[in-house]
Amino acid sequence: MTFLDLLLSTFAYIGVASILLIVGIILFELTTKNKEIELIKNGNKAAVYAFGGRILGLAIVLHAAITNSVNLLDMVIWGAIAIVIQIVLFYIAEWITPKFNIKKAIDEDNQAVGLFLLFLSIAIGLVIAASLTY
Repeated sequence: MTFLDLLLSTFAYIGVASILLIVGIILFELTTKNKEIELIKNGNKAAVYAFGGRILGLAIVLHAAITNSVNLLDMVIWGAIAIVIQIVLFYIAEWITPKFNIKKAIDEDNQAVGLFLLFLSIAIGLVIAASLTY
C-alpha cells in the first residue's frame, strides 16, 4: 500500500468510528431516564461524570473494534454490536445495583453516583473490548 492509501484508510476509520461514537452517544441519551445534556448545561457535575463515562466506554469498545477488524465493514459491524452490548450491559448493571435511585441521584447532582456510573461505563467498555478479539 502506498502512503496515500494508508492515509485515506486512516481517515476512513476515524470518520466512520466518529459517526459510530456519535450514534452511540445519541442512543444512550435517548434511552437514559436523565437528560444529561440539559443537566450539564445547568452545571450538574454528576451528569458530566455519568455522561463522560458513557463516552469513554463507547470509545473503548470502538477502539477494540478498530484494532481487531480486518477491514472497514468488519469494524462497522463489530463497532455497532459493541455499542448495543455496551448499552444493554450498562442497564443490566444499573438494574442489579438498586441501592439508590440513579435518575434522582443524578438530577440532584450526587457526584458519588456520577463517579460510580463513570467507572461502571469504563469497566463495561473494557470487558467488551477484551471480548472483541479473534
